[in-house]
Amino acid sequence: MKIKCLIFAMLIAFFVSAVDLSWSAINTKEIDAVIKKKALDNADLFTIDNFLGEATREIIRSKDWTSIGMVRAEILRRRGTQRQYVQQFSESSYKYILSGMEEASRFPEERRVKVFVNLLILVDGLEDLRLADLAITRLKDKNTIIRYWAAHCITNDAIIKQLNTGGAENVRVARLLIDRLKAVIDSSGPEAIALIARFAADINIPQGEELLLQITDMRIKKYTTWAVEYELWDGTLLKLLDSKLSSASGSSRKVAVAARFGLLYSFAIQRYVKGSEILSEAQKQQLASVLVETEDKCIGRILEKPQSIIKKAVEQNDYRRLLEEHNRLLGSSSAAGELPTKLNFDYGTTTDGRKRTAPPALPNYPKAPASK
Repeated sequence: MKIKCLIFAMLIAFFVSAVDLSWSAINTKEIDAVIKKKALDNADLFTIDNFLGEATREIIRSKDWTSIGMVRAEILRRRGTQRQYVQQFSESSYKYILSGMEEASRFPEERRVKVFVNLLILVDGLEDLRLADLAITRLKDKNTIIRYWAAHCITNDAIIKQLNTGGAENVRVARLLIDRLKAVIDSSGPEAIALIARFAADINIPQGEELLLQITDMRIKKYTTWAVEYELWDGTLLKLLDSKLSSASGSSRKVAVAARFGLLYSFAIQRYVKGSEILSEAQKQQLASVLVETEDKCIGRILEKPQSIIKKAVEQNDYRRLLEEHNRLLGSSSAAGELPTKLNFDYGTTTDGRKRTAPPALPNYPKAPASK
């Protein structure tokens, strides 16, 4: 329920940010004249700066969601394309959003959250890599929704596209963003993790793969302690890992991605079986979707032939058949599975140096301590 409420709050904020209304609480006459010019003078640059200052102050001071959404829409409509205009617009946006955040940090908590969320939604809509620092500073905020929008600002498609255009500066910034994102993985909720994982899979530098593996390791660890939340998202993570199998940088990295794919899928299957009498109906339905969709979209592609045994086993509640298919695909103590054989990975080595052909067994659900 908590996750659903959070997602609803985020969607409401985004919906308001996307409202396209003609009414404006700020004066746009002068900026509309400047945006049409082919060359700008100092007075024009001042007009741009003044517009961003006035608009940002309106966002900070207003207590009405609709009014704030209208102001953001007015700002985004006036981003412009002329070189001088774009440069000044970016510099002024940074200056006034930063000062707005500093002011909002002194507000009572409810109003602080509201202002920060709106300013971050503005940063997200501006799609300006030069504003990334404004979002990075909020990745560790104590409020979940602020952290979500901070992650959204630096992982959206426009930012990824800019970073993937190449060049030393873009690579430097991409590495910086990944370092910052790595530091917040363990404290981020499923919604933010989903954004970060997609960013990691889509960014064209090796560090992105490292980040994706870190996220997978975090999810695998949660499986071993039975602390997984929102199992449905693991279907997306498995697809992201699958997408990297053909583009991972180097054979050793490809093997690492394949091994994480196999282990995460194995734990999802084992959780479904071992948790049949423990998990809620919603959890079992989510896991069932993960198992079936991964079989269809990923396993079938990797093995180059349609797969449906897991789907049939889930539909018939046939746990024995499901485990048999698990062993065939992923391996058992007696034989390597089709996936490890195809993708050339294993599950580590035994004490005598032999390769493990079976994935680790998922620990049983922890028993509650005996009452005193």
